[in-house]
Amino acid sequence: QVQLVESGGGLVQTGGSLRLSCAASGRTFSSYAMGWFRQAPGKEREFVAAISWSGGSILYAYSVKGRFTISRDNAKNTVYLQMNSLKPEDTAVYYCARVSYGSSSYTRAAEYDYWGQGTQVTVSS
Repeated sequence: QVQLVESGGGLVQTGGSLRLSCAASGRTFSSYAMGWFRQAPGKEREFVAAISWSGGSILYAYSVKGRFTISRDNAKNTVYLQMNSLKPEDTAVYYCARVSYGSSSYTRAAEYDYWGQGTQVTVSS
């Protein structure tokens, strides 16, 4: 069983920064791509960023490209999301998730098999 635990969320003003962390249990973390999604009230869960098992391939949603940076430390079983220049529209619950083995799509939620419980990010205007 894989457990993913997010941390680092909070309240920040427009233009501020936060760094989210996602700690994974298990010894196979380094074999899987990982991703971040977010869900705002009344909206569907949307893709934010993903990173391959090696870190050599990274994808971002257009809305966060240039502001957010995803990274991972396989020795610590942790994936990060550095969020800069935050905007009120970034307010959401942020989830980390593991890409299902063999999946080639990183942007669809259905391609992920394990999810964390989420961490709230609120950006005030």
